[in-house]
Amino acid sequence: MSSGTDLDEHLSLLRRRWLLLVGCVVVGGTAGLALMRLVPPGYTATTQVLVMPVGPQEQANQVTSRQREALNLDTEAQVAQSAVVAARAARELGADVLEPAEVAVPPNSAVLWISVTSADPTAAAERSKAYARAYLANRRESALTSMAEQQEAVLSKLKQVNAGIDTVIKQLGALPKGGAEHAIAAQRQGVLNRQAANLALKYDALRTVAVTPGSVISQAVPPAAPSSPSLPLHLGTGLMAGLLIGSAAAYARDRLDKRLRTPADVERLTGLPVLSDLSSPREHGVLHELAGAVVSACPGKRLLVKALPADLYASALAEPLSVSAPLIVLDGSDVRDLARADAAVLLVGLGLVKAGEVTATVARLARHDVPVIGVVTATDAVPSFVPLLEPRPHTPLGKLVATGELEPGTAAETTPMQALHHPRRPGHPT
Repeated sequence: MSSGTDLDEHLSLLRRRWLLLVGCVVVGGTAGLALMRLVPPGYTATTQVLVMPVGPQEQANQVTSRQREALNLDTEAQVAQSAVVAARAARELGADVLEPAEVAVPPNSAVLWISVTSADPTAAAERSKAYARAYLANRRESALTSMAEQQEAVLSKLKQVNAGIDTVIKQLGALPKGGAEHAIAAQRQGVLNRQAANLALKYDALRTVAVTPGSVISQAVPPAAPSSPSLPLHLGTGLMAGLLIGSAAAYARDRLDKRLRTPADVERLTGLPVLSDLSSPREHGVLHELAGAVVSACPGKRLLVKALPADLYASALAEPLSVSAPLIVLDGSDVRDLARADAAVLLVGLGLVKAGEVTATVARLARHDVPVIGVVTATDAVPSFVPLLEPRPHTPLGKLVATGELEPGTAAETTPMQALHHPRRPGHPT
């Protein structure tokens, strides 16, 4: 089956259950709007902070399209929204707990956007600025602590080198000049002197470096309009949820409904082959093909046509099947028809019959050894060429029913199989 056919079946199913689908979509949209009205408005204020490298040994990071500085801005963003910075900002404002901050990093920049959402626009601006100040103060303290530790480590190493130099000087005074031991001690003294000089330069650099963690380049201002709730977000979410739920409910309802609405439903729910579908506008040659299929599938000469439901009548004269068919068509009006029939064709009215009724009819025919060769589907909307049978008074059953009287001596096997009709009901549309 092609994808186009699958899509047509899905769309046909949704069209059949359009009321359920539309109802779920309306309920979903209404629920989204109601939720938007229940959610209190939120105001978002943003402070922009320029982050600068601190210390002479700032770790160099890989330069990417997102990161152009010797900084890891993603790491700095995590620090800015950490619990340590939040607690520091809360202490500055005299509050116990603050709303969490959202930190964004614009591409190709060394700027952090620190945003805070609150029910009060002024409070949102003040807390965003407090987060920015707390982040910069925490970064400055961290840098100073790191440099102090580095200074202490360099100074400790310098003291060790100076102690080694003193020891070597004493050894040189006790060793005779010109000897190998004296030369080794002198060489060692030179190495220690160079190490001491490098450590002294590094120590001076750590003591004189300027610690600049960053600066605020844009202060947060109280927003004039709320940032949440969002009408497109809530309404779109509600409509989408309603559409999904409605589609699932339509599929479930259609699966539970055993009424036969399409030829595909007949084959899927009953397992019987559909010989022809007369519910759609008739195409050229469809009746000829139907007659050929019936003749080729019938194992004998007597064919029983069983209409489901029993009151599925044609609203106009049916056109004859223009083939010569050696079949005797029975309509079941005679009690002997069921016993004499060699095969049966079911005429199923789409939308009027359930799968259980068709299955029960097939079982009743099977108990009388009458196989069902197939199904012809139709609706009372397009019934003009449905081959139903008209009980003709004073006509012996078992003969081939035709539009004209059989002439004496004419064999039933050579009479064209024609489509007949039931009498038109009063008030029935034509």
